[in-house]
Amino acid sequence: MSGSTGLPATADLELDCRGEPCPLPVIRLGRRYTEFAPGAVLAVVADDVAARYDVPAWCRMRGQEYLGEDVAEDGVARYWVRRTL
Repeated sequence: MSGSTGLPATADLELDCRGEPCPLPVIRLGRRYTEFAPGAVLAVVADDVAARYDVPAWCRMRGQEYLGEDVAEDGVARYWVRRTL
């Protein structure tokens, strides 16, 4: 875990979705998460404001664990997901 945020220090996959409009970030997440075993952590970096709502909603609908949000080095929002199934 990374310091005070409680989020992982690294992701098994970080999806760079900068510049991609809704719903592309969650579509890309949905296509890629099955490549990883349960317990893997994926991060979605997206500057689309809808991703703040779409990624957690996708996790609820797909039975995956939404870990939270922080920011990438360039200040763009990053959403953390743990594969559970």
